[in-house]
Amino acid sequence: MASVTIRDVAKKAGVGVGTVSRVLNRNPAVRETTRRKVLAAIEELEFTPSPIARRLSLGKTMTVAVIAPFFVRPSYVERLRGLDTVFAESEYDFILYNVETTARRDRYFREMARSDRVDGLLIMSLVPTENTVESFMNAGIPTVLVDAVHPRLSHIVIDDHKGGYKATKHLIDLGHRKIGYLSDHMYENPFNFQPVIDRYKGYRQALDEAEIPFHPEYHRQSELSRRAAKKVAREMLTLPDRPTAIFAYSDTQAFGVLRAAEELGIIVPEELSVIGYDDIEISEYLHLTTIRQQLFQSGVEGAKLLLEEIDIQHTEPQEIVLPTELILRKTTAPLVSS
Repeated sequence: MASVTIRDVAKKAGVGVGTVSRVLNRNPAVRETTRRKVLAAIEELEFTPSPIARRLSLGKTMTVAVIAPFFVRPSYVERLRGLDTVFAESEYDFILYNVETTARRDRYFREMARSDRVDGLLIMSLVPTENTVESFMNAGIPTVLVDAVHPRLSHIVIDDHKGGYKATKHLIDLGHRKIGYLSDHMYENPFNFQPVIDRYKGYRQALDEAEIPFHPEYHRQSELSRRAAKKVAREMLTLPDRPTAIFAYSDTQAFGVLRAAEELGIIVPEELSVIGYDDIEISEYLHLTTIRQQLFQSGVEGAKLLLEEIDIQHTEPQEIVLPTELILRKTTAPLVSS
């Protein structure tokens, strides 16, 4: 049996091919009675529009690009899950570009600054330069940032400064004054991740408000892996005057701290309180006290905002700030005086 074409639908509905196309493209200029006739013909003939023809008729690729660094990390996986739920219900496919070097980041930015490649661009955690933003705008490509900020682009961010403050303040409220902070690399950070700076600032603010001196030896940096975090945590936990509590930049690093404490015979939380950041799924099973950031929701909001800007075009930049939440479990406890 020959496949049904748009001309068959037009003939069945008693309208022109252009009218059927406008109905398929949800053009509001079509009268409601005509729209119903066309939709009835489509249903009766079981007509399925060709994706290629649809893209040509709209003058669009029906594709968006997502550029993310190190997307296999748990926090990025959660964000990607969020945006996937939105794009899966839309007419748009998305292509994921993984960035692990600044050279690759710059190449993808250059490639995306062409209006014939994609209809929209969502960038995670990477802040484009002013020249790059200008190239996106000149190409007419709607662009949304997630976990990054640029004043000329809409963005979804987490209040990481407040999150770092909450984590440290929780430990202070438990009576701890020797509080270590295990962070991602701050000074060897080629991507200039803003959360790295913001969480550190929150940590320092909480210490300052409590009039707790900052001890440089209590601030260590490592890659975002359990193995690297365990190594650095051991260094902190074998100091002559070791911390009684450690705030880790990520849950993954907190797991490394817990492992280091176990190997050193330090009991958590009686002898060491540990708090993480992210609240990835495994954190609940390991009973980790942590700061929950709305990773999944940030992906959802970013995808929604991008689709909105693709439809509307030329909107004013929007900012959505998602809050953090302290999640109490079993790895933090009041300081026991020796």
